[in-house]
Amino acid sequence: MFGCKPPPISPPSTPLPGPLATLSYRGRGAAHNPANRFEPIEVLPDGDALDALAAEDEDVAPRTIFLKDTTRVLIARNNSPDIGFDASINVYRGCEHGCIYCYARPTHEYFGLSVGLDFETKIFVKQDAPELLRAELMKKSWTPQVIVLSGVTDPYQPAERRFRLTRRLLEVLLEFRNPVGIITKNHLITRDIDVLSELAKLELVSVNISVTSLRNDVQRVMEPRTATPARRLDAIEKLASAGIPVGAMVAPIIPGLTDEEVPDILRALRDAGAQRAGYVMLRLPHAVKDIFERWLETHFPDRKDKVLNRVRSMRGGQLYDPRWGVRGRGEGIFADQIGAMFGATCRKLGLNTTRSRVRTDLFRRPAAGGQGDLFA
Repeated sequence: MFGCKPPPISPPSTPLPGPLATLSYRGRGAAHNPANRFEPIEVLPDGDALDALAAEDEDVAPRTIFLKDTTRVLIARNNSPDIGFDASINVYRGCEHGCIYCYARPTHEYFGLSVGLDFETKIFVKQDAPELLRAELMKKSWTPQVIVLSGVTDPYQPAERRFRLTRRLLEVLLEFRNPVGIITKNHLITRDIDVLSELAKLELVSVNISVTSLRNDVQRVMEPRTATPARRLDAIEKLASAGIPVGAMVAPIIPGLTDEEVPDILRALRDAGAQRAGYVMLRLPHAVKDIFERWLETHFPDRKDKVLNRVRSMRGGQLYDPRWGVRGRGEGIFADQIGAMFGATCRKLGLNTTRSRVRTDLFRRPAAGGQGDLFA
């Protein structure tokens, strides 16, 4: 199964429910498993099973299981012209954060799984990632360049507390003095300030913290296992105080739900110490649009039509437009208004006036068979 072999590292999960729109689980973004677009057969529970699911305690959430990912090629290459990096590492596939809007959810369909609860509860772990990275950087064919952690799923999702793979990757990158970029929405990144500070002294790191809303009630159901807005701002403050270049991504902006917060978010980011800010408009590829629509119906029924109509107005009447350059920004009057507001607010607050330097000329290979002093 694409290099991933069970059995799971932890006990198997409880049975995952079928497509029942009214279910809601504490700590989970999706409430069901929609059909896999690559699978010709879909198994649906019968009426009795649906009644039983509806009667269950909503606080009882499916458990997370971890599967060993035996992929041998660690560094992914990107050739999309609207993505600002070429090399990335996704040490976890699937993400327990459970962000309902996550554009990475369809990647789980390549494993025969679902974009819904499967994506949040079946996490593939590249346990030998640090060793694979070391081997890659030792090759004479490696050209020093920024490696982004992670670009698809969050490198500091809850599993990182257990596996500590992101930290070990940072230690390898520091040893080789290879630059790294990080994108996360988890306060756990502050655990690694010691390594990040050493990278920053050599101008080898750039961090972006993702902030989507300042409202706890929105964050709690939209990104259920992420850090609260206050904790994300605290992470920015701690990183900036340690001399680590830190910016922020307001990503995604959800028109009709979070777009009105953008000026306040940017002000809070600036006050916390962010030097720069960018944004991405809501993207709903494949079955993500279906679970997002059900999520709106469950948590924000009064906003559902407004949000979906705004999205369609930016996507040529559809809920998603995959064209490069358009998918992250959208088109039309609402997209233009949000873009203009974002740019004007950044200029007013003094964001994006400087660009952090990230060096590639310090790269070195340690002696074969040994590790250098990571903090020399």
